[in-house]
Amino acid sequence: MKKTLQELAQQLGAELQGEPQLTITAVLPLDKAEKDHISFLSDIKYLSKISECQAGALIVTPEVAKETTGNLLVMANPYLGFAKAAQIFDITPCPKAAIHPTAQIGDDVSLGKDVYIGPNVVIADGVAVGDYSVIEAGTYVGQGSKIGAHSRVYPNTVLYHGVTLGENCIIHANVVIGSDGFGYANDQGEWVKIPQVGGVVIGNNVEIGAHTAIDRGALEDTVIGNGVILDNHIHVAHNVKIGDFTAIAGCTAIAGSAVIGKYCTIAGRVSILGHLSICDKAHITATTFVNKSITKPGAYSSGTTHQDNKEWQKSAIRFRQLDSMWRKMKQLEKEVLQLKNDRDTEDE
Repeated sequence: MKKTLQELAQQLGAELQGEPQLTITAVLPLDKAEKDHISFLSDIKYLSKISECQAGALIVTPEVAKETTGNLLVMANPYLGFAKAAQIFDITPCPKAAIHPTAQIGDDVSLGKDVYIGPNVVIADGVAVGDYSVIEAGTYVGQGSKIGAHSRVYPNTVLYHGVTLGENCIIHANVVIGSDGFGYANDQGEWVKIPQVGGVVIGNNVEIGAHTAIDRGALEDTVIGNGVILDNHIHVAHNVKIGDFTAIAGCTAIAGSAVIGKYCTIAGRVSILGHLSICDKAHITATTFVNKSITKPGAYSSGTTHQDNKEWQKSAIRFRQLDSMWRKMKQLEKEVLQLKNDRDTEDE
């Protein structure tokens, strides 16, 4: 892949300063880039690094552009420019349209134009696969499920029956979508399974990381909105709803029937209890335990940061002493108040 700097400027929506016909072949970090590469710098505090950089061109902010020369693509958000340029030069291999002879395809299956069905893929009855989609080796697609156009499902993924996957989605390896939610009733100590008869509906432009599990709904669907990005090793329980363009990092667990708004960011190892709601534009930091609904946009945190082990042990002991300390403090408050009242009485 080769692009001139002028072509890149047009595709990125950037202002070009420098040689329009400079040929660019890849995007690399500042310390790795050479004369046929482009890199980026978004913060002026790293300006000194430019003097050591061998890149043929840089994506920079207007502020940085005032302080340097050379071949520049100037835009307000160079990191976004980097992301778009990286897409242009993406070298991720993609198989050509074909149906492997070991694939098993059921009855009444609709396969779109130029799809790829890899080795040992199993597609059950009544499945619909959209144009230009890729389903890689060892994947299972259950009865009546739908995969939208231009979507890619990486190897050994399982889509149970009744799953709807939108267009332009990326599902990484070993994801499970549509397994039963954890629904049981207790009958005098014995667990009675509740059939999970809802489905899973996933919007367009969604990316789901490796080993993530999304349970089907008990009665209604589990819903993942448009533009949602889910990292690796996330658990989404039954009937959860995640709003458009929310991003969730790895090892987060979301319990059943939780509702998460649009444009949220949820960091790694967050635990979210069931049957609560999180409003739009909430930002939850790593390891936070969300045990009640969040109704106002903003940043939310819980948990403690690391300490030297001996200091942590002291803190743990003091934490266990909080209740007795609180009781002593309340008793002292009563005594101080009584002393004050006695003194006021004497003054009278």
